[in-house]
Amino acid sequence: MSSGGPTQPSPYTPPPAPQQPPAQQAPAPQQPPAPQPQYGYPQQPGYPQQPQGYPVNQPPAPQQYTAQQYAQSSYTPAQFSQRPEYASVLAQPTPYSPPAPAAPSPAQGLPALPPARRGGRIALYSLFGFIGLLMLALIAYFGLFLGPLASIIGLVLALVPLAIVFFVVRMIDRWEPEPKSLVFFAIAWGAVAAVGLTLLVDLALTAVFGFRGEAVGAVIQAPIVEEFWKGLGVFLIFLIARRAFNGPVDGVVYGALVGAGFAFTENIQYFAISLIEGGGEQLTVTFILRAIMSPFAHAMFTSLTGLAIGLAARRHASGGAVLGFGLLGMLGAMILHGLWNGSSFVNFFLLYFVLQVPLFVGFIIGIIALRREETRLTKARLGDYAAAGWFTPEEVTMLATPAGRKTGLAWAAQLRGDRRPLMREFIKDATTLASVRQRAITGRDPMAPADEQALLARTRAARAALLAY
Repeated sequence: MSSGGPTQPSPYTPPPAPQQPPAQQAPAPQQPPAPQPQYGYPQQPGYPQQPQGYPVNQPPAPQQYTAQQYAQSSYTPAQFSQRPEYASVLAQPTPYSPPAPAAPSPAQGLPALPPARRGGRIALYSLFGFIGLLMLALIAYFGLFLGPLASIIGLVLALVPLAIVFFVVRMIDRWEPEPKSLVFFAIAWGAVAAVGLTLLVDLALTAVFGFRGEAVGAVIQAPIVEEFWKGLGVFLIFLIARRAFNGPVDGVVYGALVGAGFAFTENIQYFAISLIEGGGEQLTVTFILRAIMSPFAHAMFTSLTGLAIGLAARRHASGGAVLGFGLLGMLGAMILHGLWNGSSFVNFFLLYFVLQVPLFVGFIIGIIALRREETRLTKARLGDYAAAGWFTPEEVTMLATPAGRKTGLAWAAQLRGDRRPLMREFIKDATTLASVRQRAITGRDPMAPADEQALLARTRAARAALLAY
């Protein structure tokens, strides 16, 4: 055994000894003749030549072994026992170092959902261009009639109610978020197109009929004109992206976003005028009334239109039927809007607590009821896949119910690396899959089978990633 590591099994195996009769002994192997003693010291480097005549100490002759003894010995020839030197014991290799397994061929990425139809994208981009032109006109209007400073202050303050409404709406649509392009379009339509078209109609009516009374303009004209243009935006979203308009909850979301955008621009004007006419004191009162006490007013009005369109979309109604449902919802929005504006001419605070607060509470209760119905439908559609073996019943409960989602996120947080983002994607894809299944059942979406296959692959990959160790 040489230095440099523990004794390793030698790959060398001596040849087997031939079979001999028990009584016979194998002849001893030929040994070289023993060296004869010589006189004198062995010649060593650095030593002078020694005189002859003195015997030199010789090592003893090696012991002789039979072939059978040799075969049974633990002797390892020197050429097989030499080991390289290593810097330390920790640096020595293991007895067996298997090669790394070959990498498989690169797997395909997760499938993406089929894109929207080309005609819808073109229409959406065209409408964005139209909104851009109107926005330039609105900027010029605010800068000319309100001034840059008052307009900027009004814009900053108007962001507060917009942020409040947007946060609540996103919480409603948390597990099945609408496409970002449509969310942006809804806000932009309400903030720019609906406001700009309303101003154009007001100017045209003033030019034709002259100045009308303030009460008539606020209680009759404003609700009709404003809710018409806001409701048109919700209907355009339905026409452009029917695949993203799955039911009443989506309608409420789009209607509320359009209304929030409209209120944003309208608040800029109100805040700027209050600052110009009454200074900081009047601006504070206006801010409390519009941003704190009633940030959801316009969102609540227009969401009625979206609710009606969403109900028709869930029933797989035709475009004409959806338009009829939308007009009924728009009528309800106009009535609520007129009551809200009329309260400022009577006793605002009395009507606010007697009428507006109960309406808002009813609105919240309605949203909760819609969410429960959406949960029931999601659970039923995922149950179809569970019956086919795609999910377990426990997974359906985890993916479809609020309590199950909360439990699933808590479980994912305890996994290695905090896998809550994976769980969120799993829940969102499964919720979208349930909506796709509903569209496939109603037969109103020819792209539903492609969406279904892509989402099934995505949910399987998300489950595998969650359970990977």
